[in-house]
Amino acid sequence: MNYSDSKYYREISVRSNTENLLKIRNFVRDGALALGFTEEVVGNITLAVDEASTNIIKHAYKYSPEGEIIIQTDFADKKYIIKIIDAGNHFDPTSVPVPDLKEYHKQKKVGGLGMFLMKKLMDEVVYDNPDERMNQVTLVKYLT
Repeated sequence: MNYSDSKYYREISVRSNTENLLKIRNFVRDGALALGFTEEVVGNITLAVDEASTNIIKHAYKYSPEGEIIIQTDFADKKYIIKIIDAGNHFDPTSVPVPDLKEYHKQKKVGGLGMFLMKKLMDEVVYDNPDERMNQVTLVKYLT
């Protein structure tokens, strides 16, 4: 079966503008609620997707509202699968060190914990480049 043939498959496309973050959050939230996740888990999923989308706007597109962000969701094998795709600057996730939270707090830093949060809130986080022009982060949450 093709990904897009699934009865659970949904997709939206938005411009890379922070004003579209609410649309992205609502899209993912509605899907997660329909699948039966608890409010707490839905909040965690929504936060992780928000962090990933914000990183794309800030880093991949450098705040240019001309970029496109595609969100694809599906559900299979008790897994809510969220793919976030962009054609912005490539990103090497191995270049981001695991934060020392004590030091982070001590220095009163703000920001920079997006990847850390995504990995804590989701069951799987996978970065990929499906082709030389595209970036993709896949977030997965298991329905237990």
